[in-house]
Amino acid sequence: MIANGVDDEEKWLSAGIAALQQNAFYMHRALDSNNLKDALKYSAQMLSELRTSRLSPHKYYELYMRAFDELRKLEMFFKEETSRGCSIVELYELVQHAGNILPRLYLLCTAGSVYIKSKEAPAKDILKDLVEMCRGIQHPLRGLFLRSYLSQVSRDKLPDIGSEYEGDADTVMDAVDFVLQNFTEMNKLWVRMQHLGPSREKDKREKERSELRDLVGKNLHVLSQIEGVDLEMYKETVLPRVLEQVVNCKDELAQYYLMDCIIQVFPDEYHLQTLETLLNACPQLQASVDVKTVLSRLMERLSNYAASGPEVLPEFFQVEAFAKLNNAIGKVIEAQDNMPIGGIVTLYASLLKFALHVHPDRLDYVDQILGSCVKKISGIQKLDDSKATQQIVELLSAPLEKFKDIDIVLKLSNYPRVLDHLNDRTNKEVANIIVHNIMKNRTYIATAEKVEALFELMKGLIKDLDGDNQDEDEEDFKEEQYNVARLIQMLHSDDPEEMLKIIQTVRKHILTGGPRRLPHTVPPLIFSSLKLVRRLEGLDESLSDKEASATPKKIFQIVTQIIEALSSIPVPELALGLYLQCAEAANDCDLEPVAYEFFTQAYILYEEEITDSKAQVTSTYLIIGTLQRMRVFGVENRDALTHKATGYSAKLLKKPDQCRAVYACSHLFWHDDHDSIRDGERVLLCLKRALRIANAVQQMANATRGSSGSVILFIEILNKYLYFYEKGVPQITVESIKDLIELIKNEMHGDDTHSDPAADAFFASTQRYMQFQNDKGGSLGDKYQLITV
Repeated sequence: MIANGVDDEEKWLSAGIAALQQNAFYMHRALDSNNLKDALKYSAQMLSELRTSRLSPHKYYELYMRAFDELRKLEMFFKEETSRGCSIVELYELVQHAGNILPRLYLLCTAGSVYIKSKEAPAKDILKDLVEMCRGIQHPLRGLFLRSYLSQVSRDKLPDIGSEYEGDADTVMDAVDFVLQNFTEMNKLWVRMQHLGPSREKDKREKERSELRDLVGKNLHVLSQIEGVDLEMYKETVLPRVLEQVVNCKDELAQYYLMDCIIQVFPDEYHLQTLETLLNACPQLQASVDVKTVLSRLMERLSNYAASGPEVLPEFFQVEAFAKLNNAIGKVIEAQDNMPIGGIVTLYASLLKFALHVHPDRLDYVDQILGSCVKKISGIQKLDDSKATQQIVELLSAPLEKFKDIDIVLKLSNYPRVLDHLNDRTNKEVANIIVHNIMKNRTYIATAEKVEALFELMKGLIKDLDGDNQDEDEEDFKEEQYNVARLIQMLHSDDPEEMLKIIQTVRKHILTGGPRRLPHTVPPLIFSSLKLVRRLEGLDESLSDKEASATPKKIFQIVTQIIEALSSIPVPELALGLYLQCAEAANDCDLEPVAYEFFTQAYILYEEEITDSKAQVTSTYLIIGTLQRMRVFGVENRDALTHKATGYSAKLLKKPDQCRAVYACSHLFWHDDHDSIRDGERVLLCLKRALRIANAVQQMANATRGSSGSVILFIEILNKYLYFYEKGVPQITVESIKDLIELIKNEMHGDDTHSDPAADAFFASTQRYMQFQNDKGGSLGDKYQLITV
């Protein structure tokens, strides 16, 4: 097998193929002329090419496959010869006259296949003869391929139950003995291949050996296909003999591959009934064997078997599968001192999945597995190994995926202990999985105790554990915080007292989140608190005694403290909006002093913190809109607040913004459903002030650009006039509306006015509305008849 180079090996392979094809040609000519003697002569010469030691296993396989194809044709010739009267017994003896042992044995296996088919002798005797004769080739590579050929030609001729080659009562045992003997010899040859050639090429040889593993594994597949191998025979004969060979070969590659083969090819119920035997072999394997993968695949197969139907579960209980697997894992970890943390966690993750499939009602098993995992990783402060952390994520995700209920997971005392050993990034990953699970299954958490436990699990999302991760993607961070915000809405209890405890628990945790998180997490908590306020709305205050904490006033106190936490962050617009939301809730509860205080805080923020002109415009509209909906204020408080709001409107930087904010203030002085808020004079005052500002905008446009600006502000004011005219404000007269319409028309058709399609369309739409109301008739129609469009 020692080659001087790749080129030399290619030459040797080409020469071997050429010689093989040449002899195959002469063999075919002999076959065509029914010349048995020459056919055997040239087939032996053809097969002599397989005696080479110069080729690597990969190249040798190419040569072998060409010879194999020719042997199939020779086998068909042997069948035809027997049908023409040639004795198969004589033919079986005749092929043994070949001069070299390797061609002789290939021919013997080929003739033996025909001999078995003829049924002139028991199949078991011929198979026994063949498997013994193959001992004559002890070269690892040549012997391995010879026995592979024997396995290939005999697999459909085994004396199995129901087979046409079935013999007496022990016939199945004969078939099993033949396959096991061939398997044992092939495995020995395969293992010995590692010692061929110099030690410097050991890695190369191991790779070549790995490519040939299926030649050995096919024997186990044949064993699993024998109908007569029932559970009893598998338990008493097949598995012990296979495991004996696996353990005794003491080869890492062979042990790993063959253990995996056993798990994959034999039925699940056989594994379950022979679990102890199979598991006892694991600690006896070489320390370098990847036992964790073997056991993981075994547990995966058993888990899938358990999931196939409830009728198989009693079998698992009967054999105490969980206890045996748990014990075996402990022994394997103990036997392999150098097993990495990732391997240990992989084993426990597989055991956990098994327990969840077989014993979904046994939370103590799940907690026990997590506890065992904690003990193994307890010596490590924070896991940084990516493989180990990923395995722990899978371990912690399994109960969530199975139960789909965070309440059940919160009962696992060891769950947070495992999390404590994860680094910040992995902690955050698990927290995200928990949040997504709650969202997906719409699980509501109803007690403060559970919320406390949940937020402890989610601390990777709630706060920075070891300093802020500066290289974190901003979009990912926002997505995480949006998920936390959604989660806060899933915290709900029908008991107001318990709900207040939940709010206080959440407040305690989110206030530790730092300036990046608070803008995302404070608003949902505020709205959750206001939901509770509205639930308590209308309840008799006397029902809430001194011990009862869930009263609107007390909740507003908590809410104020939460919003004040935003003062350390430059988000005054957000805080102002929250104060106004709280003011509306206080309005609904008829708490005038509380509502006034919230407005006061909003005004302070506006005056001291909000300096951006766009933010001022938005905040002004927000203040006006909220104040317009308030009904709880007395005359004095309302006048103070509306005076401030109109003042803010008139002080905006841009004139168009001023105009719009001022005419919006007109709504603060007229309410249809509130008799005390009907001040037509002040409505008219706001509209006139808006007209003056709009006129100033026109003059500024004329001064700076030499032409009048858009009349769209005048049209907007006209619509306000029409609104209040419809509402019956006496100060809004027909004459004032007509004058405004005339002003708009003059401005639109002036010599120095540029066309504005938007303004033209807006005015036309307004005119159509007026005409529509006029045509509709009724009391409103009568009003519009007075206005000439």
